[in-house]
Amino acid sequence: MAIIFALTLPVVVGGAGLGVETSYWYYSSLKLQAVADTAAYAGALEKVSGSDNATIISAATLSATTNNFDTSTGTIEVFTPPTSGAYVAKKAVEVIVHQNLERFFTSIFSQSAVGARARAVALITDASKACVLALNPSASKAALFSGSANVKLTGCSVMADSIASDALKLQGSATLQADCLISAGGVSLSNPVTMDCANAMTQALPAADPFADLAAPAIEKPCKNTNKPTSLQPGTYCDLSLSNDVTLSPGVYVIDGGDFKVNANVHVSGDGVIIYLAGSSRVNINGTASVNLSAPTSGTYSGVLFYGDRTNLGGKNTFDGTADSLLTGALYFPKQEVDYLGNFSGKGGCTQVVADMVQWSGSSSINQDCTSLGMKDIPATQSVQLVE
Repeated sequence: MAIIFALTLPVVVGGAGLGVETSYWYYSSLKLQAVADTAAYAGALEKVSGSDNATIISAATLSATTNNFDTSTGTIEVFTPPTSGAYVAKKAVEVIVHQNLERFFTSIFSQSAVGARARAVALITDASKACVLALNPSASKAALFSGSANVKLTGCSVMADSIASDALKLQGSATLQADCLISAGGVSLSNPVTMDCANAMTQALPAADPFADLAAPAIEKPCKNTNKPTSLQPGTYCDLSLSNDVTLSPGVYVIDGGDFKVNANVHVSGDGVIIYLAGSSRVNINGTASVNLSAPTSGTYSGVLFYGDRTNLGGKNTFDGTADSLLTGALYFPKQEVDYLGNFSGKGGCTQVVADMVQWSGSSSINQDCTSLGMKDIPATQSVQLVE
């Protein structure tokens, strides 16, 4: 018996050691999967906020190291969109982590490292689409509906990125109908709002700037001066103060130095145009003017009608006009306020407003389904979930 025990003891001890070691490997693999899950989620949150790939990768890596992932014995890979799996073509973040695990008892048989791998994918889905998006992160009344405004948004929501308690406010006798009201902060309503969602969404994830990657047009020097033109060609103008009826040919118009101003009783028309306000240039359309402009339906500036310089901090752009005015496309002023006063929208209701702050006191009906006119959907708020 002693001889048999002596012969079998190494096997028993070895089996126990192997069992402990494989349990350690299994536990380490579970920890590694948790690291991948949290890193993918952190990267997806950065993507929701509109960060570039470098920032997304940095956020995922920081999450991994915070959760005790040792980069000296392992590597982390971050891909957006994913490079494999069912969500390759989706808005998602994929994280793959590799780590070498220690050997103990099994080092008797092999000195090679035990490689462990974990993979996670966090999917970003749009909870709603916006027709009106206020980008300011902290302002009170970032999205304001006031006066006697009567606004109907079909198939889309109002979104405010501000964390203020009254980031989205309805005051006076204004009425509003929308899919939903969504705010990163709070919502203040003086009147009931007709919504498809059960309640306004507060403390939501901020929406990313949908045009953050849109390049600014080239500014030609010197700029052109005009004197009561009846028609205009694309180019860079020192200012456009229009006091007579004018037709704009398709193309890119840059205002460098002055303002784009449409005076009283003037009719301005043009299809396939984008107007870029460089520097401190702003828009001022008189309430008795008739303006019928539409954005390009293809190309770099597809669906964008007005574009305010990102370096122009503050100031207001006033969009007014008669009831037969049509502004078809996005009014994009990422660092300035848009005051929308007119009782009009665009062709088929296709107008979008994306600005630092939005004040709406006109009455209009806005539609979300405008892809046929070159406009893209604007995510209002988004959700993140682990799917792989």
